[in-house]
Amino acid sequence: MKKRLEVLGKPRRRVDGRAKVTGQLRYADDLSMPRMLHAKLLRSPHPHATVEKVDAEKARKHPGVHLVLTGQDFPVPFGIMPVSVDEYPLARERVRYVGDPVAAVIARDEQAATEALKLIEVSYRILPVVGSAEEGLKNPEPRIHDYGEQGNIHRNQSYEFGNVEESLKSADLVFDDLFFYEGNTHLPMEQQASLAFLDPEGKLQVSSSTQNPHYLHRQLARVLQVPEASIRVVATPNGGGFGGKCDPGGHEFVVAKAALVLGRPVKIGLTREEVFYVHRGRHPVLMRMRTGVTRDGMLTGMHLQTLLDGGGYGSHGPASTFYTGVLTPVTYHYPRFKFEACRVFTNKPACGPKRGHGTPQPRFGQEVQLDKIAEKLAMDPAELRLKNLVKANSLTASWLHVGSIGLEECIRKVVELSGWKEKHRKLPRGRGVGLACSTYMCGAGVAIYWNKMPHSGVQILLDRSGSVIVYCGATEIGQGSDDVLAGIVAETLGVDPGVVRCVTGDTGITPVDLGSYSSRVTIMMGNAAVQAAERLRTAIAGVVCENLNTVPDRVVFSQGRVFAADSSGPGMTFVEAVHAAEAQLGTLSAVGSYAPPKPPGKYKGAGVGPSPAYSFTACVVETEVDERTGWIHVPKIWIAHDIGRALNPTLARGQVIGGVYMGLGEALMEEQSFRRLPEKLSGALVHRAPSMLDYKSLTALDMPEVEVALIEDPDPNCPYGAKEVGQGPLLPVMPALANAIYDAVGVRIDEVPITPDKVLSALERKAKGEPARVGPEAFPAVPYPKPTFVLPPWEGGDGNEAKRDAAAAVV
Repeated sequence: MKKRLEVLGKPRRRVDGRAKVTGQLRYADDLSMPRMLHAKLLRSPHPHATVEKVDAEKARKHPGVHLVLTGQDFPVPFGIMPVSVDEYPLARERVRYVGDPVAAVIARDEQAATEALKLIEVSYRILPVVGSAEEGLKNPEPRIHDYGEQGNIHRNQSYEFGNVEESLKSADLVFDDLFFYEGNTHLPMEQQASLAFLDPEGKLQVSSSTQNPHYLHRQLARVLQVPEASIRVVATPNGGGFGGKCDPGGHEFVVAKAALVLGRPVKIGLTREEVFYVHRGRHPVLMRMRTGVTRDGMLTGMHLQTLLDGGGYGSHGPASTFYTGVLTPVTYHYPRFKFEACRVFTNKPACGPKRGHGTPQPRFGQEVQLDKIAEKLAMDPAELRLKNLVKANSLTASWLHVGSIGLEECIRKVVELSGWKEKHRKLPRGRGVGLACSTYMCGAGVAIYWNKMPHSGVQILLDRSGSVIVYCGATEIGQGSDDVLAGIVAETLGVDPGVVRCVTGDTGITPVDLGSYSSRVTIMMGNAAVQAAERLRTAIAGVVCENLNTVPDRVVFSQGRVFAADSSGPGMTFVEAVHAAEAQLGTLSAVGSYAPPKPPGKYKGAGVGPSPAYSFTACVVETEVDERTGWIHVPKIWIAHDIGRALNPTLARGQVIGGVYMGLGEALMEEQSFRRLPEKLSGALVHRAPSMLDYKSLTALDMPEVEVALIEDPDPNCPYGAKEVGQGPLLPVMPALANAIYDAVGVRIDEVPITPDKVLSALERKAKGEPARVGPEAFPAVPYPKPTFVLPPWEGGDGNEAKRDAAAAVV
């Protein structure tokens, strides 16, 4: 029977909190073993070149060196996605960005390895460099990769849901805007590190700061040509990931190979500069948005075009390309929607998934454009959004099913908390407020590799001492997933979280979980944990009900006790109940698993974007702009997040504030940009800021006060109703800031980051009577393919699945 929540929903100290604050938690770089050797990587100084020869003889003879590896030692490529297996742990024939690893030295210590790196002689033949997506379109030769759509285009796709041109023609107004979002990187506190060794059975173990031990496990077996059963990957606690540790890294294969060859532990710790080279951060994206609207503020349709700078390798690029379009109609109802997306290879570190994965870029453009629409129609931006919200339990134009949606309450809450109606367009010059909204998925609906198996599994073992041991492959990257796991199990079994011990992120002893990405852990791991815990609770109740003189359904598990709901008797302790059940049933253990529902779309590509649930966020940013210097100061941010249910409000608020911090950094200063050296110096394309001295992010002094409202409307698809909170709150911050700057000084900055020089430039243009705007001026001619035409869902969200399936079958 149902009982009120006793553990979940209440603020509590996270289960790994004590270990963190006392320094007992061991990250990958804290690991050490007897006879351990150290690895260092030699990286290419050229952005694009063929590798003619690698001469490592001098390095092999250097004192302290045990092994030198080159690309010839790794004949099998890897890639996180099966459609983009295009990387080698060490470059074999070609380097594709400055920093691409070419050779590795394994030595007695880091100093000896570093000295030996300098003795390796590499002969390169320099190739022309592709420095941007536009250059990649103009220069199809030489191809950076020999696969892909054509030339240097990696992915090129076009989908149309209904006739968008007709919807634009029928609109009273059509807004045609260009936006650009510069690339940036994750900047986790912990740099990547890995330790590989052979265990007492001779099997390979890799302990690494990875977000996805399962996928790393699969790729290690592929590259090393070793059976999966002979490899164990342990995901050590991560000091932040944000997507940057999702991909397998070349360094992980290097230490694994070296450990197999030498039979000794081998460790590598990347420097901060190397983390910039590994990257996998935010894609630079150029966007064109054509949106139709009626004079009363109803959206009629959107045509979205995106051009992504993918860097030198595929990474998660195929998914990133889709994500720049497919989630756009989830917040607001667009009866017709078309998106065309193109990802181009360039000679830069590969871009991949960063917090929000592919969605912050179009969200920035969409929310700024809505602000422009509201001004043209003389409408309050909040009211325009409220007028166009997607309805609960409906299908979007792109065939994504939206279940619960708390965005209306989010908008009304931030409007109330911020005093929006008293401030918008009413503050003194130089001060302004801006509003923006967003949505994000609660887990990707399909696995990276196709299979019919669960996305997450949980096993629970009850000990007769009363302790509860929970095994799951999910990875703790600082987001609090271990706390979520312990809290859900404790709530379901009616025990204190302190008796629950989590064993996670270990492919050798835990059930498979696909990893910490796409905000999937709470819903997928959580649902699996609920199932496993409920099976144990049912088994125990079936045994003790006779002693309690009741039926199994009336047995209550609460506060460490087990008793009958309709009795005033003392019942028994949880430990006594476990004893009774174990005496009758034997060792008490149960497993649970979870796979998301099938996507409603029936067209090719419909599996990218569907999620069991979507979170929603609304944000108001207040800003002060100095018109003499262009300096931007943000004193306060109000943000409301539709979380379904906050399992631990303390952690949830921390995640929201962390998202605001990262979003504001991207909005104001963060950019992983590049420059060409003069031809006389090589003409190489190099980082402008491959260090934390030059790559600027917010400090504590820059961080504003953040007022957080958690909007709770439990979603039935989620464990105890809980949606994600790790990524969604970041998304509205950047456009809300841009809209606030316009409210303050009347200039539009249609690109990120928004820096003082851009504000000054826009103000100068305004003073001259020119458009008061800074942003991209043109969108190149991209050879998008003929669109896959998909009929839109029937209007009104009537739930007529038969008609929708029939419509989809026409495609």
